[in-house]
Amino acid sequence: MIGFDAEKYIEEQSRYILERIQNGDNERLYLEFGGKLVHDKHAMRVLPGFDENAKIKLLQKMKDQCEIIICIFSGDITTSKTRHDFGITYDLEVLRLIDTFRSYDLQINSVVINRYEDHPAVNMFLNKLNRRGIKTYAHQSVKGYPTDMDTIVSDEGYGANPYIEVTRPVVVVNGPGPGSGKLTTCMSQLYHEHKMGRKAYYAKFETFPIWNLPLKHPVNVAYEAATVNLKDVNMIDSYHLEAYGEMAVNYNRDIEAFPVVRRLIERITGREADYKSPTDMGVNRAGFAIVNDDVCREAACQEIIRRYLIALCDYKKGVIEEDVLERAKLIMDEMGMTIQDRAVVQPARDYVEYKRSLDKKYENVIAMAIQLPDGKIITGRSSRRMVASAAAILNAIKHLAGMDDALLLIAPDVLHSIQDLKKDILGREKASLDCEEILSALMISAATNPTAKQACDKLHELKGCKAHCTAILNARDEKTLRDLGIDATSDPEYQNNNLYD
Repeated sequence: MIGFDAEKYIEEQSRYILERIQNGDNERLYLEFGGKLVHDKHAMRVLPGFDENAKIKLLQKMKDQCEIIICIFSGDITTSKTRHDFGITYDLEVLRLIDTFRSYDLQINSVVINRYEDHPAVNMFLNKLNRRGIKTYAHQSVKGYPTDMDTIVSDEGYGANPYIEVTRPVVVVNGPGPGSGKLTTCMSQLYHEHKMGRKAYYAKFETFPIWNLPLKHPVNVAYEAATVNLKDVNMIDSYHLEAYGEMAVNYNRDIEAFPVVRRLIERITGREADYKSPTDMGVNRAGFAIVNDDVCREAACQEIIRRYLIALCDYKKGVIEEDVLERAKLIMDEMGMTIQDRAVVQPARDYVEYKRSLDKKYENVIAMAIQLPDGKIITGRSSRRMVASAAAILNAIKHLAGMDDALLLIAPDVLHSIQDLKKDILGREKASLDCEEILSALMISAATNPTAKQACDKLHELKGCKAHCTAILNARDEKTLRDLGIDATSDPEYQNNNLYD
């Protein structure tokens, strides 16, 4: 079911951004892009029909008028901060972003290291970029921020950061995640632009929360669930209500920062700010492209459950503290949802209990359940041959191809050979094959086995399917499932007692 019109969104959004320049006397717009500019899988999950690359496609429509600055906080490099949905560190995410932007023929201006720290990892990253022809800038912490306006808006504050040479009317400022220094970069640029006698403007692009949906709309609540670690809370924009008598939703950090940002802009430009509220600062038009509210509500409720399951596993891994987990639970409870409302959770658990009731040898069995596009739920279990997720995938594509569940798609000798390689030659203790290894064996089998080829042709139909495993997935299986487009969650239990493997 589709709940969101992606084409309407791109048209509406690109037009609205350009209006910010065309309707005023500003020569340049610095557009701070919050959230994910590419591969926005959260938006895709809560707004069915949303194109995960919609935002970069709308920039592509304006490619002759825009260029991109990518920001990263130096501390995120030294601590190897990770982007959860791709499992890569922020510095690697910057490289991935550059490659992605280039593939859309968008101009990369430079990479800015904010709150620069003279650290080997930071300097190595700068060297890597410079030697690949990427222009870089190192910005220091802004002196006096956020209270001493006289120092902030001076050559000692924003003026101490070097000006980033830009040439196009729309400058998109993006980063791998929150806290990358995007706002500071925009304000520094505004300071330099006005000091040089050029008029420039600032606006912010945040997809969530959606300002013209109700405060407790599940789509907006799902944003809170996605940012529990940041402690973001949706609020009514009191500034907008006072100025226009209109209800609008924003989040605590933007509302709290608004008076400071407005004062900074007025001090930099020497004139009254062009907007009266944090909502005015934004250019988000996503709410106008929702075409089926019920579909989006249901999808958002499922995302809230998903985020709680992720929080359970992150807490088990030591990634988050207990208060974050409690907040994720509270959000789910407030929406009247339980874990069992995710359709794949209970079948996976029930399958484990069923196997254990049959024989003691299944005491440590792990299971995965996958919900197919038609609603059918397929299960698979771990064995000495393969992990549970691999078994579930094979069972799922056999069902999609109309094949008997007992049919073997991969010859046992092939599996034995790969296991011998792992155990006897590579010296690995665990011989069970993971998802990628099983898929590789399946593709090789498809070269000579028409049945395997028929099953392989069904792999693309798994994109968008939900899955649940009764144990925490290892990093390799998690990535393979993600690459297949399968939205997988896990129970907060480890597959074994090993601390390293």
